[in-house]
Amino acid sequence: MYFEFENLDVYQAALEFIERVDKIVTQLPKGYAHRKNQLQRSGDSIADNIAEGVGEFAANERRRFLRISRRSALEAASQLLVIARHKQADPDQLDQTLALLHRIVCMLTKMAVSTKDRR
Repeated sequence: MYFEFENLDVYQAALEFIERVDKIVTQLPKGYAHRKNQLQRSGDSIADNIAEGVGEFAANERRRFLRISRRSALEAASQLLVIARHKQADPDQLDQTLALLHRIVCMLTKMAVSTKDRR
């Protein structure tokens, strides 16, 4: 692996989340491209902001990117819950993906709270 963020469990979980989302959005009926797009963008944002945050030297900037990533995860959770509510995808897939997302949110919260300046 080339980059520091690649070794993080939270980053690997974010990549897994993106893969799961790609499978879920194929189940959405026609006319829901907006939901597909929003969910995929949220998933990408989780991983992208983890990578960006880990690359920062200043603690306040690292925390900011981790918080953005966490907010994107919560946005994705909302989209998944709407999909579940409308029964637009396999319930087991949705449940497993929501559980993974919950784990990601917990990790991001802990990382943001514990971030300190690098010396």
